Amino acid sequence: MTDGRSHHRTEYVRFQAVVPNERGHFTGVFGLVNNLGRSGRLSTAEDRFRLLNNAWYDAAHPDPSTVDPAVHDLAVNPAAAWFKATATHLPERVDGYPAMLRAHGIACETLRSTAPGRVVHEDDVQVVVVPRPL
Repeated sequence: MTDGRSHHRTEYVRFQAVVPNERGHFTGVFGLVNNLGRSGRLSTAEDRFRLLNNAWYDAAHPDPSTVDPAVHDLAVNPAAAWFKATATHLPERVDGYPAMLRAHGIACETLRSTAPGRVVHEDDVQVVVVPRPL
């Protein structure tokens, strides 16, 4: 018997590396592309794409570290950001990042979860979580 209320759970989506980095964390696609850009490995067109789209994302959603500077401090929170699937305007624009990574031989994946980890930040469009141990 149900009480008539919806038991819908929020779904989250994350785009990240398939292979963990040297610290054992799976870097997100934005970090991966930014690392390529900072190391000078992107073409002029790729770097223009990176800068324009990073600026769009910066304007489209809040930066959690402006609310809590420790949110991405790996010593405090080995955290990962996930978009809320309801914020469709954000995941829809990600496609160029994985395509660029594939062109540079870097594999990435899309994850979906209703329970991605312990939430250390939440706003209207995203959560930052400490992943659950495997």
